[in-house]
Amino acid sequence: MGTNKDGEKINEMLTRGVEEVFVLKHLEEALLSGKKLRVKYGIDPTGPSIHLGRASTLRKVKAFQDAGHQIVLVVGDFTARIGDPSDKLEKRPMLSREKVEENTREYEALLGKILDLNHVEIRLNSEWLSNLRFDEVADLAESFSVQQMSARRNFKDRMERGEEISLREFLYPLMQGYDSFAVRADVEIGGFDQLFNLQAGRAVQKHYGQPEQDIITTEMLPGTDGRKMSTSWKNVININDEPNDMFGKIMSLDDKLINNYFILCTDLSSPDIENIIKKHSNPRDQKMILGKEIVALYHNKEAGDAAEAVFIKTFQKKEMPDNTKEFIAPAESFLSDVLIDGGIVPSKSEWKRLVEGGAVHDVLNKTVIKDLRATLNNKPLSLKIGKKVFVKIIPE
Repeated sequence: MGTNKDGEKINEMLTRGVEEVFVLKHLEEALLSGKKLRVKYGIDPTGPSIHLGRASTLRKVKAFQDAGHQIVLVVGDFTARIGDPSDKLEKRPMLSREKVEENTREYEALLGKILDLNHVEIRLNSEWLSNLRFDEVADLAESFSVQQMSARRNFKDRMERGEEISLREFLYPLMQGYDSFAVRADVEIGGFDQLFNLQAGRAVQKHYGQPEQDIITTEMLPGTDGRKMSTSWKNVININDEPNDMFGKIMSLDDKLINNYFILCTDLSSPDIENIIKKHSNPRDQKMILGKEIVALYHNKEAGDAAEAVFIKTFQKKEMPDNTKEFIAPAESFLSDVLIDGGIVPSKSEWKRLVEGGAVHDVLNKTVIKDLRATLNNKPLSLKIGKKVFVKIIPE
């Protein structure tokens, strides 16, 4: 059995940023016994980036790696072509083999920012899923009933709206569950939105007479707009964002999200986070520390310090008032669209009047914006509109 210190470390692994553990007692006993567990994490390469929401779950995987357990990374090169319906309100399109292979190549360098890939067992699920015969798929399908699938929340909601659900979507959790059987997983870690798929692993393992994996689901990280962080909603901070962009997006977060980001996105201890919040009462100062910590994790300390300096130079030393409105927008957005969508300018005609009247000032460059079709041009902007309206716009 382990020491008290081991117990504290295990408690941190099972509680910090964790939504649910199933089965808690069984997993606690396995960890305290000192057994080396096979910890599965599955990732579908549906895009060329990894955002902080997904990275926060990967950091939980890293905690298990640091504790000496064997990480089994299942790259869903097969399942990514099918499409995960989790938390989706409409059918996902099937990706081409070429697109999945392109995304898969991008992932390894990004995963190496978090995990020690030299000690990770990396498996492609096409290794087993592409070889299943139809009779074997039929046997696998015995793991679930139609009623179980139909009761899944997003399927149920879509059926109530009379929307189509493809049988392909019913197959996805079966395939992810089969992954757990194929790699003989003891534990699987995933976001809370993956709970149905993670439980599928237990059902499939049981169907084939294998011990059922324990499950850890992590808290969902809110995106920059307060909703779940999702590439589909363009509210993400990617771990391969440039340091200045990453820092700027963090500084634009709603103040109520600061604690979530400290817990889910940094390696600071809980006491250290509490001390930062107590010592720095101004949310802006808290976000400065948060921004530097996150940039340092995915770049380096020097990049974090430099990004802070650029932000201060760009925004704080230009006498921007505390009531400045902040927005994140696509890198090549028209300023008129950002300001109208954000409710700063009521209409195109008012934008035209302001620009032609010389009332829109680029505070950083000390210039007047004269082009009605001016764009963000992939750089942060501090604007003064008229005498009283101040706006910061960060490119995403």
